[in-house]
Amino acid sequence: MNLFRTQYDWIRLTRETLFQYCETLTPADYVKKLDGFSGESIMSLHAHVAGCYQVWLGVRALGKTMPDITAESIHNVQEMRDIFRKTDELVYEFIERFDDNWDQTVEVTFRNGSQADFTALWLFTHTMTHEFHHKGQIVKIGRQLGYAPPDTDLVEPMVKKPTNH
Repeated sequence: MNLFRTQYDWIRLTRETLFQYCETLTPADYVKKLDGFSGESIMSLHAHVAGCYQVWLGVRALGKTMPDITAESIHNVQEMRDIFRKTDELVYEFIERFDDNWDQTVEVTFRNGSQADFTALWLFTHTMTHEFHHKGQIVKIGRQLGYAPPDTDLVEPMVKKPTNH
């Protein structure tokens, strides 16, 4: 078993619950910008999360050239699902590349010219915790728009129940 692939698979299952929730929203509510969230919408937060995976894992760690993900280029939940299918491929590529070498550092140069070194494990952990941070915001926006969210905590693996003999 690849521990990090399994961990990311749990993230994907939880994300699926969130996508199913988003599919219950009206299209207008999915893109509605709320002042209390700095003018962000559920869709723009979703795009931001996918962009984080892309920049940290794809561009910085794997050295890929990738187009920016912008909220303006996405119009509905199905298009966002397509973005995350590509994100999943990227994450699995990252896991394969750094498998058994999670302490390897990646030098990152920021826009202001400063540099820092991050381990592959830090990059992987950062992107997943970042997604869960914004997942909470997405659920809160949905609540403010009048939608009752499902439990979007990390999906638990199937628990086997004891059999009575």
